[in-house]
Amino acid sequence: MHMADALVSPAVAGAMYLCSTAAAAYSIKKVRLENDTRKIPVMGVMGAFVFAAQMINFTIPGTGSSGHLCGGMMLTALLGPYASFLTMIGVLLIQCLLFADGGLLALGCNIWNMAFYGCFLGYFLIWRPMQKNGLAKGKVIAASILGSMAALQLGAFSVTLETMVSGITELPFSIFAGAMQPIHLAIGFVEGLITAAVLLFVYEARPEMLDSPQEAKREGRLSFLHTMAVLGIAAALVGGGLSLAASANPDGLEWSIERVTGSTELNAGNGSAYAVAEQIQKSTALLPDYAFKGSESALGTTFSGVAGSIAVLAVCVGVCFGFRFFRRKRQ
Repeated sequence: MHMADALVSPAVAGAMYLCSTAAAAYSIKKVRLENDTRKIPVMGVMGAFVFAAQMINFTIPGTGSSGHLCGGMMLTALLGPYASFLTMIGVLLIQCLLFADGGLLALGCNIWNMAFYGCFLGYFLIWRPMQKNGLAKGKVIAASILGSMAALQLGAFSVTLETMVSGITELPFSIFAGAMQPIHLAIGFVEGLITAAVLLFVYEARPEMLDSPQEAKREGRLSFLHTMAVLGIAAALVGGGLSLAASANPDGLEWSIERVTGSTELNAGNGSAYAVAEQIQKSTALLPDYAFKGSESALGTTFSGVAGSIAVLAVCVGVCFGFRFFRRKRQ
């Protein structure tokens, strides 16, 4: 659901940057107050896992479309809303700058659409209420599916609102929303199943990793290090290997645009904001579209999956240590 710059006006892009920045600033404050060092490796490894998983587009049967994991609901169940939101920002930032996945002008929109709903609404409206009287496998599955579907529906609706307010006349609101909502309902269901599978593994392996006070008292089958190792290896295998089997069908957003306009892409508007954003992204995108420049070799995809996962892990862990260092300096 990564929006390109052509889908938003500079004014809407600026407003969404402000909204996402405000949510990020509040999250930074809350994470620093928590001062929970156990979350640092989880943020890094799970950020890498979400990055790798997003590279795999799965086919939605009978539609000609595909979808990919967003990851907000998965992360919020493990890290809580604030650390998960910051982790998602790390994922989306690396995707935008290093791989030109999603526009730089539209980055604020993408953070809001793909991270805010899953991390915050998924946690406070679905995950936390499910914790009453303790968790069970059925509750984990239900929360994963409901949270993922709700987050995708809200994110998809936000995309249609942002294009409407931006004055993108090629995408009439009612027609565009009529295409976006049903396809993202299906994508959200599949994401819910993937999320449930990962969270059930953690539920059995190391239950205290789940953001649930009750589960902190239950003994797991694996040590924390072994659980992290399994998730890290899974991220490497998914990004470096399974990503080669990703569906070639357009994702839900591109598919919806094609149904309305006949093309999966729109031309960016005129103006310096679009030109500057494009120029910056061209200079930072070392592996555009997850491939070596000027090459269609599968090795480029494999390298992108591994390198991107490492970059996300480094950003998440590095930022965490930066926060801790700053706090110590103030004290």
